[in-house]
Amino acid sequence: MIEATDIRKSYGSLLVLKGIDFRAKEAEVISIVGASGAGKSSLLQILGTLSRPDSGRVIIDGTDLFSLGSNALADFRNRKIGFVFQFHHLLPEFTAKENVAIPALIAKESTARANARAEELLVSLGLGERLDHKPSELSGGEQQRVAIARALMNNPSVILADEPSGNLDTTTKREIHSLFFELRERYGQTIIIVTHDRELASMSDRVLEMKDGAFLL
Repeated sequence: MIEATDIRKSYGSLLVLKGIDFRAKEAEVISIVGASGAGKSSLLQILGTLSRPDSGRVIIDGTDLFSLGSNALADFRNRKIGFVFQFHHLLPEFTAKENVAIPALIAKESTARANARAEELLVSLGLGERLDHKPSELSGGEQQRVAIARALMNNPSVILADEPSGNLDTTTKREIHSLFFELRERYGQTIIIVTHDRELASMSDRVLEMKDGAFLL
């Protein structure tokens, strides 16, 4: 599902990714661990096309991403990749259902179909009674479930999660990580999780450790 080859990235004179090779199979859950500054988030941003590598290739679901023009790349990202971040990035003025519907509306889906899909996802994640609540009216765990529903909105092939439980309590952390495995069974997505939490990472199919811009062997 994902094949990244010889990914290199620098910021000024700082080399943050040193020729990374990475592969993930369909429906595989992989956790990437390592200290802050190891290059984990930089790699995730490149896999998600939020950042371009200085060199190297990323192929997702058979598409060579950085050979695409900017509009085609944005469309691919919206339809094929779902993102979950530590701080949710929900729009505060919108309800849970409206936040979840946004990716479908960007993809030019009808409002009625987008809202129906958003409601279906939120109900399936145990938030059926929170559809019309705004983020400020939700707990941290509920906000992250809304963010996960938003990531699932266009039924992407890949979910990329950057410290998805980083600011949650221990019980909620475990619930969120367990949820990723439930989603894999339900929807069959490939899920890549960047995390500092090695205990939770150990639940994954594979755990890869990064240090100084490279994977440890």
